[in-house]
Amino acid sequence: MQAPVFPKPYSCVSARDVSGKGGADVESFSTPPDAMRREHTALMEPLIRLTAHDMEHVNGLILSRTGSDVAMIPEVANHLISSGGKRLRPMLTLATALMFGYEGDGHVKLAAAVEFMHTATLLHDDVVDESDMRRGRVAARVNWGNEASVLVGDFLLGQAFKMMVEVGSLTALYILSTAAAVIAEGEVMQLAAAKNIATTPEDYFAVIRAKTAQLFSAACAVGPVIAGRPEADHNACALFGLNLGTAFQLVDDVLDYGGASTTLGKNVGDDLREGKMTLPAVLCILEATDQERDFWVRVMEEGDLQDGDFTEARRLMDKYRALERTVEEARRYADAASAALLACPANPVRDALASTVEFCIRRAS
Repeated sequence: MQAPVFPKPYSCVSARDVSGKGGADVESFSTPPDAMRREHTALMEPLIRLTAHDMEHVNGLILSRTGSDVAMIPEVANHLISSGGKRLRPMLTLATALMFGYEGDGHVKLAAAVEFMHTATLLHDDVVDESDMRRGRVAARVNWGNEASVLVGDFLLGQAFKMMVEVGSLTALYILSTAAAVIAEGEVMQLAAAKNIATTPEDYFAVIRAKTAQLFSAACAVGPVIAGRPEADHNACALFGLNLGTAFQLVDDVLDYGGASTTLGKNVGDDLREGKMTLPAVLCILEATDQERDFWVRVMEEGDLQDGDFTEARRLMDKYRALERTVEEARRYADAASAALLACPANPVRDALASTVEFCIRRAS
């Protein structure tokens, strides 16, 4: 069995010359008005419609596989699973299988496995980051404690691997298990980079490629695998997912400084409070004056947040166009994702995936 190819995404941002003048208006990164939000959400509708039937089975499988005689397990799991979320990753698995004409039911189990992997990482993330909110609700760790959150995350990972085995594809199992290992590496890399203002753009991209983009890539790659397609198709979908996942995370990092908790599903400003070195902060620090650098040291490295610090961080991001430049970088990855799709069959599913790429970017506008 040949190991799957996880290609590098499109590019990696580097420090660019900035004028230090002008920049994105603060309000341009705030939550869009209702009409604009509906327009953005409409971009997801083709994918939702084409995968709706199979997603019903995925959701049913998710509910059945969270069952346990240990009462706390379904309580903790369902707290997060039932809190919403777009289920984008499992929809990508379903869509890429359907795009290549798959007619079995293995994609349903793989999609559920992908969602369990994602949910497990969220439970673990909230413990590591000491987050109090997830998807607009109190994080599971607040209600049940850190130990329960970690262990229920482990339970979900175990269920995910059981479903992968049941599908009977060694290649799909290898792709998803490899992704699980890489995601864990990404978590450790992020932990090492946290509160370190020496973090470079390259360091940042290494983290999000592992922590976020890898699951997008694996979720997309297993679709053509179980459809019996050749390796070139696996790689095209893997590249699509990797670039899409990178763009998705870049936009998330913009929204943390410019969105609203109802849009983001967590408290705005969490990244600043937790000392996460995301690209907007990294870009500001690269261009910072000595006084500004002292500010980032106090806030990020020392964790000494004071009233008005979030506003000051936003002012600096406006000064250096950090949010706008991050969105521009996200757009480049999104364009690369769209280009990767061109190697796939031209059909309504491919069109829906292309529309989903645009949705991921429009969230920032």
